[in-house]
Amino acid sequence: MAHPKTGGYLQVPNVQALAPTWNGSGEVVPDRYVRTEDGAAEEVVAGCVLPVVDLGRLLDERSSEEELANLGSACQHWGYFQLINHGVPEEVIQDIRRDIVEFFKLPLEAKKAYAQLPDDIQGYGQGFVFSETQKLDWADMIYLKLRPMESRNMRFWPDQPPSFRNSYDMCRNSVDTFSTEVAKVTSSLLRSMAMDMGVAPERLMEMFGYQPQSMKVTYYPPCRQAAGDVLGLSPHTDATVVTLLLHVNDVQGLQIRKDGRWLAVDPLDGAFVVSIGDILEILSNGRYKSIEHRAVVHPDKDRISAAMFHQPCANTIVGPLPEIVKKDGGEARYKSVDYMDFMKSFFVAKTDGRRSHMDALRI
Repeated sequence: MAHPKTGGYLQVPNVQALAPTWNGSGEVVPDRYVRTEDGAAEEVVAGCVLPVVDLGRLLDERSSEEELANLGSACQHWGYFQLINHGVPEEVIQDIRRDIVEFFKLPLEAKKAYAQLPDDIQGYGQGFVFSETQKLDWADMIYLKLRPMESRNMRFWPDQPPSFRNSYDMCRNSVDTFSTEVAKVTSSLLRSMAMDMGVAPERLMEMFGYQPQSMKVTYYPPCRQAAGDVLGLSPHTDATVVTLLLHVNDVQGLQIRKDGRWLAVDPLDGAFVVSIGDILEILSNGRYKSIEHRAVVHPDKDRISAAMFHQPCANTIVGPLPEIVKKDGGEARYKSVDYMDFMKSFFVAKTDGRRSHMDALRI
């Protein structure tokens, strides 16, 4: 994601290092991780089956019309779907999974070599912490800007494992290869979404120039208190166009809020979980929905996921597409806003209220 200057992030304890101490002692975790005000202990509906979209069928003219209707329904009524037959080679996925797992196995001091700086979200740590009293997530992360190339700060890219960053035998490293493949998938999705909205297929791609992309890899250590009031990731929506989530291991944890209930998502093997971001909700004039979601942690197992964020360029004005407003009788349901101003309000909303940044833009 693009990130405005926020005055700096505060450093907090490493959760991966904390977890063995608190789980082994049986003591209650520190109060800053207890999230009763966020409804962590609300009833959850297990076994949510998200809509499934087949990218192969979307790209096949013999089945594209039917699958396009399926895509549109998922975006409008769920804001989430699982993407199968996406075309990313299995070896590419296995390579990135392997390297992510190996990175989080490194000793804490080795990982700290890539620690975030106070004024930059990139790197290893736990971002978005602005105050000493703010509640904390039971998770650590590494956040990297991937595209365009000039947005990268290689100081935060791990040297270990070697294939994470470096190239051998004329092959690209695992992150670059995965980034390129996911960008291709996202391009295909955005063209199909534009068609579903009734605008030119290249309309969305035209807005995003070099298709800015970043990756947030999150490690959720186990927590014996997880069944009560500890969350891995606070309820939120994504301030993106679209997010593709890869489950790095087979431990579940993603939950979405639909019809006033939390639904626990069962990821399909080999699929991406795709979520509609706030930006696409605005561009579609509310046709597509950006859905609140959170991550819970397992009492006995660690969980790792990799979210690939796709967002506008920093200087983009975000507002309902004029073609869609015209279809809606000239009624724009959202104000237009500079993307960086939108991001500032998004960060404020992380402490003041989950969707207040979107509420302020509604007309």
